[in-house]
Amino acid sequence: MIDLDDSPWDAWRPEDAQRRLAELDLPWYVAAGWAIDLYLGGDHREHEDLELAVPNNRIDEVAEALPGLELFVITGPARAAPLAEARDQLEETHQTWAREPGTDLWRFDLFREPSDGDTWVCRRDESIRLPYDRVIEWTDDGIPYARPEIVLLFKAKHSHRERDQRDFEAVVPRLEPERRRWLADALELVHPGHEWLAELG
Repeated sequence: MIDLDDSPWDAWRPEDAQRRLAELDLPWYVAAGWAIDLYLGGDHREHEDLELAVPNNRIDEVAEALPGLELFVITGPARAAPLAEARDQLEETHQTWAREPGTDLWRFDLFREPSDGDTWVCRRDESIRLPYDRVIEWTDDGIPYARPEIVLLFKAKHSHRERDQRDFEAVVPRLEPERRRWLADALELVHPGHEWLAELG
């Protein structure tokens, strides 16, 4: 077990992850704030970290692709355990941080998401499911990222934070009607009565 406050962050950029994970034969993608940036086409805002996502049951393939990094499962507030010691906690947790041993720097946060074969399953409501080809989009230079309406569904829990509200305001005017409807329907399931619903209607 380690204290997360003991090691600083020096996060990769999405292109760093793309170089190292390009050969992985599984659905991985940039998530959270950087996914919004990739959708918007540039550096929309500053980022302290980098979040990636993979199916929960394929974490070992990611570990094998990154032999120079140590993976730690986030087991509680400010606590992490090496992947090998926390396998019994993989189902009830979803975050795994990657640390570079030589520098003790954290490089990215890996979200282990529920899945069912080729189908992504929302960890906030398992009735929300999509095939991965409707979850992942790609930049022109080949970086996979989560579709913005999916990212906003997770950001809605933290809409009181300025950066998440700004991401919503930047993305929603660009969303096609079908995507706005999907986000509204998903918000009604996960966060009934959420303030964003008025702007999506």
